[in-house]
Amino acid sequence: MMQSSSAIPEGPPRVALVTGAMGAVGSSVARGLNAAGYRVRAYDLLPLGPNQIPEIAENFQGDINDSTRLREAAKGVDLIVHLAAKLHINSPAASLRDEYRRVNVEGTRCVADAAVAQKVRRLVFASTICVYGASQPSEILDEDSPVHCNSWYTETKCEAEQIVLQCIPSVVLRFASVYGPRMKGNYVRLLNALDRGRFAYVGDGLNRRTMVFDEDVARAVALAAVHPAAGGKIYNVTDGNIHAFREIVEAMCQALNRRPPRLHVPVAFVKACVGAAAMGATCLGRRGLVSRQLVEKLIEDVAVSSRRIERELQFQSQIGLAEGWRRVVNEQKR
Repeated sequence: MMQSSSAIPEGPPRVALVTGAMGAVGSSVARGLNAAGYRVRAYDLLPLGPNQIPEIAENFQGDINDSTRLREAAKGVDLIVHLAAKLHINSPAASLRDEYRRVNVEGTRCVADAAVAQKVRRLVFASTICVYGASQPSEILDEDSPVHCNSWYTETKCEAEQIVLQCIPSVVLRFASVYGPRMKGNYVRLLNALDRGRFAYVGDGLNRRTMVFDEDVARAVALAAVHPAAGGKIYNVTDGNIHAFREIVEAMCQALNRRPPRLHVPVAFVKACVGAAAMGATCLGRRGLVSRQLVEKLIEDVAVSSRRIERELQFQSQIGLAEGWRRVVNEQKR
């Protein structure tokens, strides 16, 4: 593959290909790129329904490991935004290990090869701050911090980063926890639990988290696509703040018009209960409703800085917690 360089031709790209465009973040990225003047193509396993994402001009349906289809989709493209991935899940089955490598590593290699073959000007790769692992209570992680991959998801994301950085002028964006109207996963479950009044803090709720709204992700992508200083770089993308978990919960409750939870359960007690429940479920040949991994996720500390992208690319988040969660809740009520 060609070696990385920071120089790209002057003038904004005209056509952008977005892999994983039908995912939770993909529609926001498509809207953002369209607003920035791009003609947007989608590449996804899922078909694009009529008027589902109006900002997408063309839809290519295909597997991320289909090199021929990818090269066809990348023909005449100036920019590729690679979002397609096998995402993190709690306690994945051992059988999924090969699937993580197939999608996140070999799929990324196919995208990079297509970019080189079609002489794409820039490739923006969506990675994650999860590659750093948890932070220590007094620590703030940045792009110079060592990675600490502790899952198949983070291992394969780190390997994929190196693939794209050896490609054409590429940019790696490590996203904080992305939330928005189409989000999935743990934060959806948390929002629903708060809405039903069925949540209690595990511990004091002061462990730190780093987040970013999906529209700010789209702004960061559009900026990294053309900024001459971005080529060959890695940037963390956050809302510019580090939040106590309690602060996030309170913003969610404000959006839901619910009173924030007051009950705090000691960490040691919760771990003991979960351990006992897991042992009982194992004896019965079943899977526990709450895993140790989920408890660890609730109490882990993840504090990551985005000062580099703010300083070098002049990126500024525009959506704070209160506004972001208000938009999420309003969208869910429609």
